[in-house]
Amino acid sequence: NFLHLMALLHVTFSKSQNEYPFLISVHCNSAAALCIGVGSFSDPNDLPGLAHFLEHMVFMGSEKYPSENGFDAFLKKHGGSDNASTDCERTIFQFDVQRKRFKEALDRWAQFFICPLMIEDAIDREVEAVDSEYQLAKPSDSHRKEMLFGSLAKPNHPMSKFCWGNAQTLKTEPKEKNINVYKRLREFWKRYYSAHYMTLAVQSKESLDTLEEWVREIFSQVPNNGKPKPDFSDQLSPFETPAFNKLYRMVPVRKVHALTITWALPPQEKHYRVKPLHYIAWLIGHEGTGSILSMLRRKCWALALFGGNSETGFDQNTTYSIFSISITLTDEGFQNFYEVAHLVFQYLKMLQTLGPQQRIYEEIQKIEANEFHYQEQTDPIEYVEDICENMQLFPKEDFLTGDQLMFEFKPEVISVALKLLTPEKANLLLLSPEHEGQCPLREKWFGTQYSVEDIQQHWRELWAGDFDLNPSLHLPAENKFIATDFTLKTSDCPDTEYPVRIMNNDRGCLWYKKDNKFKIPKAYVRFHLISPVIQKSPKNLVLFDLFVNILVHNLAEPAYEADVAQLEYKLVAGEHGLVIKVKGFNHKLPLLFNLIVDYLADFSAAPDVFSMFAEQLKKTYFNILIKPEKLGKDVRLLILEHSRWSTIQKYQAVLDGLSVDELMEFVSSFKSELYAEGLVQGNFTSTESMGFLQYVTDKLQFKKLSVEVPVLFRVVELPQKHHLCKVKSLNKGDANSEVTVYYQVKLFCVFLHGWHYINRFFFFFFFFYSCFIIVAAVLYHVYPTCRNTSGVLGFSVTVETQATKFNTELVETKIEEFLVSFGEKMNSLSDEAFKTQVTALVKLKGCEDTHLGEEVDRNWTEVVTQQFVFDRLSREIDALKLMTKAELVNWFMGHRGEGNRKLSVHVQEEEEGSKMSLYGEVSKLTFLPASTLLASVTTITDIQAFTSTLNLYPYHKILK
Repeated sequence: NFLHLMALLHVTFSKSQNEYPFLISVHCNSAAALCIGVGSFSDPNDLPGLAHFLEHMVFMGSEKYPSENGFDAFLKKHGGSDNASTDCERTIFQFDVQRKRFKEALDRWAQFFICPLMIEDAIDREVEAVDSEYQLAKPSDSHRKEMLFGSLAKPNHPMSKFCWGNAQTLKTEPKEKNINVYKRLREFWKRYYSAHYMTLAVQSKESLDTLEEWVREIFSQVPNNGKPKPDFSDQLSPFETPAFNKLYRMVPVRKVHALTITWALPPQEKHYRVKPLHYIAWLIGHEGTGSILSMLRRKCWALALFGGNSETGFDQNTTYSIFSISITLTDEGFQNFYEVAHLVFQYLKMLQTLGPQQRIYEEIQKIEANEFHYQEQTDPIEYVEDICENMQLFPKEDFLTGDQLMFEFKPEVISVALKLLTPEKANLLLLSPEHEGQCPLREKWFGTQYSVEDIQQHWRELWAGDFDLNPSLHLPAENKFIATDFTLKTSDCPDTEYPVRIMNNDRGCLWYKKDNKFKIPKAYVRFHLISPVIQKSPKNLVLFDLFVNILVHNLAEPAYEADVAQLEYKLVAGEHGLVIKVKGFNHKLPLLFNLIVDYLADFSAAPDVFSMFAEQLKKTYFNILIKPEKLGKDVRLLILEHSRWSTIQKYQAVLDGLSVDELMEFVSSFKSELYAEGLVQGNFTSTESMGFLQYVTDKLQFKKLSVEVPVLFRVVELPQKHHLCKVKSLNKGDANSEVTVYYQVKLFCVFLHGWHYINRFFFFFFFFYSCFIIVAAVLYHVYPTCRNTSGVLGFSVTVETQATKFNTELVETKIEEFLVSFGEKMNSLSDEAFKTQVTALVKLKGCEDTHLGEEVDRNWTEVVTQQFVFDRLSREIDALKLMTKAELVNWFMGHRGEGNRKLSVHVQEEEEGSKMSLYGEVSKLTFLPASTLLASVTTITDIQAFTSTLNLYPYHKILK
């Protein structure tokens, strides 16, 4: 039983003035999370974003540990991490660290809630960090929808607040109004960061008595001001305004058509034992026969539908609960959006007429209970984060289960919620690029273009009356995929530490490992169907994407029951083959796997479905290319990997036009010649496992490969000088830019322990010493990476920032300054400090898997790359123990010195031109010259011309 395994304990400080509950759980890693019952709802009206800003500032050192970035440095040094988030009525802080450092980390962390320094000199820097978060969020349509929706609330209601904060609200305007932000920040901390608002969860392998002792000792000094907790429960019905129950048209950033129907309901948190919205959402979101989405798909009007309440603070708080239905529309669906909405209202009317169904409720209840009872261990830092928030919401007996289980069927509670979901209480939001030029209004904070109008009279009158039900809509039938056999199987072959190959012939092979460690009635089955036709041209890649998308579409209805029964499946258009992944309770897993293979074998594409997905693929490629980080990756790999086709080339291929006949010809060619490589792990015997590969080969009847298909690309050998490829962002008006500086490691100098060590070493030192970058340039997203590009190793530093603040060349000079400093710091590192880092990484790599999925992911990487070094972790640990400081320093300096193979990729924001359209041209790259800051660098303005002159490394796998 999961509850018993976690050995949880709840304690209350009954004798202390500083009463707040905390909860302890035991695991191989150590983590803690603290939730404060205050959030952006408590922002003062003249300082929007103050709660979010305080969440940043509180980590800037404490009286006991004054170093500004000392806590982050401590965690990085000891294999840890931390994070924080601000919601409407709660703020959560969490961290994890190696167990032996847990008590010290707890003490350091607790000081932020006892006596934070919040240095006044750091104000401007952290305002820029908050502003960067805001700038990075601006291109997100989901955030834009939230801000627009919030603006519809009653004036002065907390739902209408600007929770993000930015430089304008926290710096510019306060200066104009002579507001002392630092003083107000201190006052906010003193008023709201009080012990009696806090809940704490800690997780470690120490005894419960020890953990309780530590918590009492460390957290007893958290101040308690005794003041009443902020309460907004008297501000109900925030959306009972004339602005609601309208049709809003919005211009999205991405190319997407979507309809969102929203209701603002009374707060539903008190009904957590019944979960009425979960019950309704389960039915609304059903994709089987008789469902809303099934009908819409048959008409080729919709691609996806999501309904319900996300249970974030924005969706559910003490003032209201949202219920929304979001439908991704096709072009035809967009033209018929009122009919789409009518279908939704017909389904809801059917639910209201039939009333809550006990059979369906108990089916959902059983599925949720099975998943909870046999759930795999989650990451400790995520687990404590969830628990500390649950402690704010539920009584202690439901801390672990309150957000997951459905406890009791109360039809009257469900009926009350259902009766509120009527057309006259709904608000419609329609997103489409077609709205460009038709939306004169601008949302204040994100600049979203929108318009507002009354719902058409015809539909308003129809929905106000007793409209007919749709006879094609009906409730789902009983689910045949729900597992009932949870028996752990007996092994039919010797147990092994790593997967072994149990089948091998010219059409495929199968790797297998019986799980005897986690002992759960679940399994993972993965297959890679390798084909020689995929990489032949950009057109073939597009046809492959179309094939997989339509296959997923064809499967959606018949496989949906399996999906809701916690049997998960995923089909991925890999670079060299089709990847099939299924997982869940092993009892019914073969049914799902066989269903997928059946639909693959009998693939068909109706002309209207083909047209729908061909049009959608244009939007998908466009939406990838407008993201600076995606475009930067595309450019980097286009340079490095020989014969790689770019997303831009794929976009051009789909624009040129494709036919159903071409698709079917491609699919026939794909299925005719394959190599099937599989992995089965979990609660299956070897005999049962062999049945999966046998079914694939028998059903698909493919021939063996006529030539071997590499599962990687050949990589170019970069010249021994610095090259720069600077391109214009394809997202008009997006201020975000990206810079990646990449160093290629000479192929035959590759040794596993070196590059893996660099990865960990880089993380610690980068964040420990890169504070000067943040101080000097306020660069928000900064991260180092060790890269394995088709077997050729390298390391890079990537910075995401705003070009409105710094041009990309300046950012690159800052990266170079850091790398010079990093080399010096590393060279001066003491042997003891070096050994500490090695030990930290060895412990990190030696940490046991928390669940079977982690082990499967690692083994699958070996299978899908055909390297099969399943003991790679232990080999790396052995290599790390032999490494010397001199070896590492020489390695780093050798690839940074004269003759280094360095490639920089810059994605620069597009300046707003005279064109009115928000949607720029994405079918070609625009190369930009370097500024004088990088005058000595060789620029790349024709990728094909540049790479055609370079040598190619041989196909390379890292095997030893």
